[in-house]
Amino acid sequence: MIALGVILLIIAFLAKISILWIIGIILIVIGAILFLLGHVGHAVGGRRHYW
Repeated sequence: MIALGVILLIIAFLAKISILWIIGIILIVIGAILFLLGHVGHAVGGRRHYW
């Protein structure tokens, strides 16, 4: 999810599309939260790890 967010940010920067910029930032934040929750051992979506 973090990689998808970064890809959207790059596309948004090159194409100057603001909605992709916003979606990319949201995906990076959600991906980082899920990564941190999975890393500390909390079950995310019924899984002990997230990837």
